[in-house]
Amino acid sequence: MPVSGPMVLTPECEAFRKEFEALSAAAVTLVAPLTDEQFTWQPEPDSWSVAQCIDHLNAAAREYLPKLDEGIANAIRRGQYTSGPYQYNWIGRLMVWSMKPTTRFRAKAPQAFVPAPGRQRSEIMAAFKAYQVQYVDRLRQSNGLDLGRARVASPIVRWIRLPLGSAFALAVAHEHRHLAQARRVCEAPAFPR
Repeated sequence: MPVSGPMVLTPECEAFRKEFEALSAAAVTLVAPLTDEQFTWQPEPDSWSVAQCIDHLNAAAREYLPKLDEGIANAIRRGQYTSGPYQYNWIGRLMVWSMKPTTRFRAKAPQAFVPAPGRQRSEIMAAFKAYQVQYVDRLRQSNGLDLGRARVASPIVRWIRLPLGSAFALAVAHEHRHLAQARRVCEAPAFPR
């Protein structure tokens, strides 16, 4: 890989990069026209607001990024490089499928992923955009690694080790899922106008 000049990402890493950048833009587009009341409005006492949906993604990123770092570092140490194509195991594919917005599978968020109360809108949105940049940075670090052989420990179930490519796909699917949830909050009949 050249030391200077722009880095050319593998097609898989480039596709993930575009997803994270699109997710960042989609969140900004969704939140920009909302008042603070709309941003924090909950359809039901036990349902999340737009703010909570996005801050949940921030909490997930705080737990997930160190796991990506560990998986990337281990793959580099082991010399797990290849240009692809990559083979992903069934558990990685299942985990990604379970997080897609179209999947009806629901699970209660682990305590570490529950959004903290009282965060300001500017703090939540700045953190979300920063985490998208950090995901893209991890893609650059992963560029050229074997996304199918390199493994990442799940931050929820420690014994599950996903292929690195599945870990990125899971993060993307999870973010799509909760941005879709935030959009549904805005479409609720009782949403403040």
